[in-house]
Amino acid sequence: MQIAIVLFDRFTALDAVGPYETLQRLPGAEIVFVSHQRGEVRTENGFLGMTADKSFDEVQSPDVVIVPGGVGALDYLEDEALLNWLRKVHSSSRFTTSVCSGALILAAAGLLPGMEATTYWAFLDKLTALGAVATEARLVEHLDQRIVTAAGVSAGIDMALRLAEILTDRKTAEAMQLIMEYDPQPPFDAGSVAKAGPEVVAIAQEIFKTKG
Repeated sequence: MQIAIVLFDRFTALDAVGPYETLQRLPGAEIVFVSHQRGEVRTENGFLGMTADKSFDEVQSPDVVIVPGGVGALDYLEDEALLNWLRKVHSSSRFTTSVCSGALILAAAGLLPGMEATTYWAFLDKLTALGAVATEARLVEHLDQRIVTAAGVSAGIDMALRLAEILTDRKTAEAMQLIMEYDPQPPFDAGSVAKAGPEVVAIAQEIFKTKG
């Protein structure tokens, strides 16, 4: 089973690495990082580089596609090389998925017309403008259409575990969760706009403007 994780300039690291860390343990899985061309791709702040193993032309029929987000996603909403590749591979994939603002790219490719979908809280309006029905849910599944979208950053791990369950079974997915010791117990309860309150939201918006 080939799982293709898309990389593009200024993506968010955990959007890609969270699903990778989960799904690389899936029995029979082959993970490939794919981009416009082979080589290094830098994250949104430029501090971290990851390597694309293959170009889009070299990955023609992945079983699962994962599109991460990041501030760089906004630069690819009219990138026909990426959008055409997504349209093509979605025609045969078992699942095409996104994390965070990766949903904007799926929508720009025409894969979410009138469909409920989720993304990072700061991009909900943009997702609506691209023809999807934006929701603040952490995970949205359209199994008949083979589409799954996850909210921001850490939600990609939840999505990957759910994919693991669909592709194998619940006990296998739970075993993968245990291997990662994924047992979130955050020191704060400010992980959503509804919980954080206006002061924290304002600070987050200011940091997001300057650092992404």
